Amino acid sequence: MAPETSTQIHNIGYRSYDGARLGRAYARRSLFSQSLRGAYGLGRSAKSKVLPMLLFGVMCAPAAIIVAVAIAVPGSTELPVKYPNYALFLQMVIALYLASQAPQTVSRDLRFKTVPLYFSRPIERVDYVLAKYAAMTSALFILTAAPLVIMYIGALLAKFDFADQTKGFAQGLVSVLLLSLLFAGIGLVMAALTPRRGFGVAAVIALLIIPYGAVSTVQAIAHETGSPGAIEWLGLFSPVSLIDGVQTAFLGAKSGFPGEVGPSAAAGCVYLLVVFALIAGSYAVLMRRYQKAGL
Repeated sequence: MAPETSTQIHNIGYRSYDGARLGRAYARRSLFSQSLRGAYGLGRSAKSKVLPMLLFGVMCAPAAIIVAVAIAVPGSTELPVKYPNYALFLQMVIALYLASQAPQTVSRDLRFKTVPLYFSRPIERVDYVLAKYAAMTSALFILTAAPLVIMYIGALLAKFDFADQTKGFAQGLVSVLLLSLLFAGIGLVMAALTPRRGFGVAAVIALLIIPYGAVSTVQAIAHETGSPGAIEWLGLFSPVSLIDGVQTAFLGAKSGFPGEVGPSAAAGCVYLLVVFALIAGSYAVLMRRYQKAGL
């Protein structure tokens, strides 16, 4: 004899959502905020905070020392380091930060295949790329602008000339903004090419360090062989020397090229065009990459 069976219907409380539909703009802002916080380990494990916070401290410490020395030296009227030059003096710290955080920003979504989940919501490919690019740029800008703020406040407390310091500070902010836009684009492109974080880290460091070393070497050879005219054009082949050339031509910085031979105004315009072209090209490559990754 078959056992008796009974059928029960359970009300598990499904209800339709009748709240506000916040849409793409809210999703884009949320993705930007989450990515920016993640670039400094906020909202993540304690271990994730160590490296970005350590690099932030290393970036700011020399600025505090510069201010202390300038105040302690009798008769000093200006800081020993110009505002636009500061970031490039610590380019290795910036490279390490970008190499560690750019893969964290994009590689995990690729590795765990969560990109299609983003695009299943009211967010499109352009929103994802803009949010990630803006977050990485903002993280780099915070890293590079914070030491300039320390130097500026210290210079004002030391009663250095207000107009000169304000002008130099503004030039420094423009310089680090261009650096942040350029480096963020390059770092995200390299990191987005592979879901493997280790490969992304190596690719970012290689792209920032190897071309700069090669360009510096060839520039030094050109300087020693009496070909100063070639020095300014060789700087077009490295992201670091591109920023060096732009800030030397337009932002009153001291050139880091051999013999301190900075680019002329005409060459500086070419440098600026190349920087903008690389920023636009990085954005276009990211858009193309996520057209495939979102499928």
